[in-house]
Amino acid sequence: MQRAEGIGDMPTMFAPSGEAEITRAIATEFHSVLMERAQSDVVVIGAGPAGLTAAGELAAMGHRVLVIEQNNYLGGGYWLGGYMMNPVTVRAPAQKMWEELGIPYKQVGEGLYLTPGPHAVSKLIANACDAGVKFLQLTKFDDLVLKNGRVTGVVVNWMPVSALPRNITCVDPVAIEARMVIDSSGHDSVAVKRLEDRGLVEWKGMKPMHVNEEDAVVEKTGEVYPGLVVAGMSVTETFGLARMGPTFGSMLFSGRKAAQVTATKLKETGR
Repeated sequence: MQRAEGIGDMPTMFAPSGEAEITRAIATEFHSVLMERAQSDVVVIGAGPAGLTAAGELAAMGHRVLVIEQNNYLGGGYWLGGYMMNPVTVRAPAQKMWEELGIPYKQVGEGLYLTPGPHAVSKLIANACDAGVKFLQLTKFDDLVLKNGRVTGVVVNWMPVSALPRNITCVDPVAIEARMVIDSSGHDSVAVKRLEDRGLVEWKGMKPMHVNEEDAVVEKTGEVYPGLVVAGMSVTETFGLARMGPTFGSMLFSGRKAAQVTATKLKETGR
């Protein structure tokens, strides 16, 4: 046991440090991430199952990936299976992706598999982090950077700024440049809607639930405007597909396809 200064003879198990030293360490590391990823190969909007899958696979390919998430936590709706109950399900063959991540599961029906949401999310987050993905949490998408008919980045601000009354504050956002952007922001489909506002794409909105139309989410995953790929529930909302409820196979496979499409576009552009 070491003895820390200022507390007499009371033993302590922790190494001595100062409050300022801790503050500097946090600020320095955050600053380094922002400096390094201000120019990224890929910016992923939203850290749900589709976004995390896409980000992790792109980083594993060697691309510089930044994920922006408006919440303080990662995982989106993947923490819960539905109705505030945390078991999550997938339909075959999505359980194979759980196996790749080392997520234990059990079969609960013909081609239907279940695992605790927290276990699935923690493995997916760890996989992305291990691959080299960096995250900016409490970061809200504000707009896109558009140049020469192509998405070339995102405009972001602190999430708490959006909750402040406009008449008492005006905090300008900052921009992150990216060779490709993935909108995996879920039902909000924030990047697609920005383009729709400008008459550049069509956004249809989600149809009622029909779990057996889940395949369409994966089929429609892809580039909807030069430089912008949609994944996960953003696909559902953009193309007017049926919702599938608390089963996540299409989210995982959509994220994987988004990564493949994005990697191909990066190679094609060579930018």
